[in-house]
Amino acid sequence: MALCSSVIGFLMCFSLCFCCALATAKFEDMFQPYWAPDHFSFDGDAVNMKLDNFSGAGFSSKSKYMFGRVNIQIKLVEGDSAGTVTAFYMSSEGPKHHEFDFEFLGNTTGEPYVVQTNVYVNGVGNREQRLNLWFDPTKDFHSYSILWNQRQVVFLVDDTPIRVHTNLEHKGIPYPKDQAMGVYSSIWNADDWATQGGRVKTDWSHAPFVASYRGFEINGCECSVANSDADNAKRCANIGGWWDHPMLSELNVHQSHQLIWVRANHMIYDYCSDTDRFPSVPMECEHHRH
Repeated sequence: MALCSSVIGFLMCFSLCFCCALATAKFEDMFQPYWAPDHFSFDGDAVNMKLDNFSGAGFSSKSKYMFGRVNIQIKLVEGDSAGTVTAFYMSSEGPKHHEFDFEFLGNTTGEPYVVQTNVYVNGVGNREQRLNLWFDPTKDFHSYSILWNQRQVVFLVDDTPIRVHTNLEHKGIPYPKDQAMGVYSSIWNADDWATQGGRVKTDWSHAPFVASYRGFEINGCECSVANSDADNAKRCANIGGWWDHPMLSELNVHQSHQLIWVRANHMIYDYCSDTDRFPSVPMECEHHRH
């Protein structure tokens, strides 16, 4: 996969986005079903994955990566999607794994989709944020991206940042930068919690529930399974990848304003403000600027 070949070229293609545009790859070049392959169908360059009352489905990347940017275009389940969850995430393995989650929580017809993001570090999550999108994600494809480098993890929707998780190791707070991650997506029934706290259940008369995908892009440091996490981390942190360019160490002014707008107009839950769950403010919440 091509990387930006020079600083000048990088700056020209970077613009307001976080990475230069890449030619999208075919699904089978990067991904493979890992759950219920009979629940997949293909329509041109789109991949459809369905949930019915027999099974959900999921796919995973063929390789693992450390740092870079992942982007997938998704059209979410139309109509009454209550009880369903469509997820797009990066994750390492093991009890002390790292994970970056997009979870799209279905709702009854006419109600907005809720997007929940979460960050796991060393196996510990509980960092949920939720927001309503400013468009209908069931009518067309929209881009969902994760940018990951040694300074920050940024969640983006159509290149608009909706969440930033900053490296605060200098404050004694662990940061995910030492484990290679795979890229995953899945759709499943979660009507015990997904919609209005589990009060609205999945209506199976509307099955199958179908999520569609296209525009598969991964531009990062690919990791060999033959190497240890420590060796992969050392190599990926020192190869001078585009993700370590200084202008990616934090949001620029325009992106900061976009994030402020999202938080002010669309955020409906932030774990940092949940004093019932966290009587003491989590350490990273005290220091994050966003």
